[in-house]
Amino acid sequence: MNLSDKLSDALRVDESHTKALARLGVTTVRDLFYHFPARYDDLSGATQTGSLAKGQKVTLYGTISKAKVSKGWKSKIPMAQATINTVSGKVKAVWFHQPYIAKMFPEGVTVKVEGTISERTTASGGASQNAMGGEFYLSNPAITHASVIPDETDSLFVQEDGDEHGEPTVGTLFPVYPESCGVTSRWIYYAIKKLIKGGALATASSGVPPEAGKQIVDPLPTDVLKRLNLPSLGTALVWIHAPENNKDADAARKRFAFEEIFFIQLKKQQERHMTDSLPTWDIRPTKESVDGFLSKFPFKPTSAQSKALEDIFADFAGTRAMSRLLEGDVGSGKTFVAAATSFAVVTTRPPKMVQSGPAFPKKSDLQKMAQVADGKQDFGNLQVALMAPTEILATQHFESFVELYRGLPINVALITSSGCKKFPSKLNPNGWTNISRSQLLKWVANGEIPILIGTHALIQKTVEWKHLAYIIIDEQHRFGTKQRAALARKDKNLPHLLSMTATPIPRTLALTIYGDLDLTLLDVMPPGRKPIITKNVPPSGRKEVYEHLRQELEAGRQAYVICPRIDAPDETDEMALQAKSVEEEAKRLAREVFPEFSVGVLHGKMKSEKKEDMMKAFTEGSVKILVATSVVEVGVNVPNATIILIEGAERFGLSQLHQLRGRVLRSNHQAYCYLFTESKSQPTLDRLKALTKAANGFELAEHDLMLRGSGDLSGKKQWGVSDIGMEALKNLKLVEAARAEAKRIVESDVFLKKYPELQKALAERGEVHFE
Repeated sequence: MNLSDKLSDALRVDESHTKALARLGVTTVRDLFYHFPARYDDLSGATQTGSLAKGQKVTLYGTISKAKVSKGWKSKIPMAQATINTVSGKVKAVWFHQPYIAKMFPEGVTVKVEGTISERTTASGGASQNAMGGEFYLSNPAITHASVIPDETDSLFVQEDGDEHGEPTVGTLFPVYPESCGVTSRWIYYAIKKLIKGGALATASSGVPPEAGKQIVDPLPTDVLKRLNLPSLGTALVWIHAPENNKDADAARKRFAFEEIFFIQLKKQQERHMTDSLPTWDIRPTKESVDGFLSKFPFKPTSAQSKALEDIFADFAGTRAMSRLLEGDVGSGKTFVAAATSFAVVTTRPPKMVQSGPAFPKKSDLQKMAQVADGKQDFGNLQVALMAPTEILATQHFESFVELYRGLPINVALITSSGCKKFPSKLNPNGWTNISRSQLLKWVANGEIPILIGTHALIQKTVEWKHLAYIIIDEQHRFGTKQRAALARKDKNLPHLLSMTATPIPRTLALTIYGDLDLTLLDVMPPGRKPIITKNVPPSGRKEVYEHLRQELEAGRQAYVICPRIDAPDETDEMALQAKSVEEEAKRLAREVFPEFSVGVLHGKMKSEKKEDMMKAFTEGSVKILVATSVVEVGVNVPNATIILIEGAERFGLSQLHQLRGRVLRSNHQAYCYLFTESKSQPTLDRLKALTKAANGFELAEHDLMLRGSGDLSGKKQWGVSDIGMEALKNLKLVEAARAEAKRIVESDVFLKKYPELQKALAERGEVHFE
C-alpha cells in the first residue's frame, strides 16, 4: 500500500462515502492521513454506569436510543428524552426546554454526556436503577458528538512498550475529525485504523522508532527538523491520529503547522527571487517635483503617508522592481499615496529620452503635455495601471484621481465592462468624457494615456502598453508574478508593484501570505476624521437606535443595515441559523419602521448587473437604507452614509466588523456603528466590547487572532489557510522560523535542485492562491 493510492483501492468505500469524502478533499490514502482531527476526546475520566450514585458528576460515552420530544405531564414543559447506551449499562437523560436536542442527536449517534446524576421513584424497572427501585437519570446534561466509545480500544491505541512496570498502556485521547454529510468522524476513525493495521503507517510509542512511517519520504530537510526539534513525517502522522498523550499530539500539530507555513514561504521566496532578478524601471523623482504636486492640496500628508512615499521612492530608485504592500485602515489615505507616487512615475521620461526624473512640470512642459493629450506631438512618459476587484471600486478610484489631478495636463482613463472614460475632457477641462474602447486602447498603446484605471479588463490581451512602469493593485490578493509580467509583456522591464489593502492583517499572517512583499503601514489617520462612535445595543435599545437613524436620514444622510443571512431561516429546521436575513429585514424596515424612506437590498446571490445597479442607486442617494450581507465589507465608498447597524454581530469576526463599520468612515461627518446581538455569552460580549475600544484595525486583528478558535477565524476561508495553518499564525516565532528557513534554502538553491523531495512536494501542492 502506498500513500498515493486511491482510497477506493485501499478500502471498501461505497459511492455515498466517496462523494462525501470528496467534499472534504479526500480521494487518496495520503489525503485521509492529512485529514487531521479537529480535537481529541479524553476518555480517561469516563464513568461506568454500574457505579452511579445520586449527586455524582459523571462523564459518559455511548450511543443514543429512544430519542423523542415530549411535554411534562403536569407542567407541559417541552423536553427531549433519550437513553444513553454505554458499554456497562444504560441511563436516561432529559433536557427540559430543549426539545431540539432530540433532532440534533438522533438514534444511533455516538455522544459524550456530562452532568450530575439525579434520582426519581419508579413503579417499574428503569434503564438504571438503584437497590431501592429508584431510577437514576441525567437532567439537562451537556452533550456533544463523540468519535468512539471507550471500550472500543484496540491495538492502535495500546502502547506495546508498556508503562514503567512493563504493563501495556492504553491511549485515552481519541480523535474527533471534521465531518461531511455522509461521512462521520466515527467512520474516518475506523478507516484510518484499518489503514494503519494494513501497514500504511507503523505504530509508535512516545519515542521515535526507526520503523515509524518507513514507506514515507519526509520532504522537510533533516537539518530543519533537528534545528526546530520537529518529529519526522511518519512519526507525526502516527502521533496526530493516535497520540499517547497531549505532548505527542501537540508536537505533531506543531510539525504540520510549520510544514504548511513553510511551503507557502518557499513559494513566496521563489517568486521574490525571480522578481528581483529581472530588470526594472529606474524612477528618480526630484524633491521639487514631489513637493510641487503635494503643494496643490490644502492638507499636509500625515507622518505615515510621508514615510510611505519615502519607502516607495527609495524602491523606485533601486536595482530591483518594487514589491510592496501598503496596509492601512479605511480612510487612512492609501489612494492619496497611490496618486502621488503615480504622478512621480508619469512625469518621468523613458530612459532613452531622459535618464532621471524631471522637476515639477514647468509651464513649457505643461504646454508640451497638453499637446500630447491632443495627439499633436510624440511625447513619451512612463505609464501606470491601477486595478481594482470591482467596477464600483475602479470607478471610485477614477473619480478620486480626477479630484487629485484636476488642473494638471495628465490624462487619466477608466476601462470597465460598462465602458471607457477619459479625463480631462476637451469640452470640459474639469470633467471627463465617455470614449470608445478602441480609441482608448489606441491611446494607451502609443503612450498618450499615462494612467489607466480598471478592473481585470486591464490584463486582457487587447490592452497594450508603451512604457508600463508601475502597477497598483487594490484588494487583489490573487495578483501574482505571471499577471504582472502579462501586463508588461511588450517591455523587457518589470513594472514596480504596489498592493494596497484595507483589511487589518495580523503580523504573522502578513509575513506569510505576503511573504514576497515589503510591508508599509498607514497607521495615522488624516486630521479632521472623527472616531466612529461604536455601541453594543441590548434588545431594549433598538427603538432608540431607530429614532437616531431616522434623524440621520432626515438630515440627508444614508445608512447600512447588515444581516448574517440572505433568506429567512426555515422554521421547520431546528438546525437552521436563527438570524436576521437581508430579504425579510428589508421588507420589515420598509413596511413597518421606515416607510417614508427608500430601502434597497444587496447580497452575493444577486447577478452582477443588479448588484452594480443597486450600488449606483445607493451611491447617487436614491436609496437611503441599504440592507446587505457582508458583501459591502471592502471597497464600497459612499461618503454620505454615516450610520451602520449590524444584526447578529456575534456571527462576524472582529476584523470583519471593523471592515464593515469602516464603510461609514468616508467623510468628516460624525459616524455611528450599532452592534445588535442576542447572545448573552460573556466571551462574545467581551469580544464585541473590544471593538468599541480598539484604536485601530491592527489592534483588532491581533486580538481576533488570539481570541478566537482556529476554526472560527474569519480570515481562514479568505486566505486559503487550513485550520492547523491558522493555529500556526498565533505563533510569531514559528512563522518567523518558517520564513527564515525558506529564505535560507531559496537563496542558496532557488530551484531546489539539492532538495528533490522538497521540490516534488512543492510542485504537488500547486499554486498558492489567496482570495
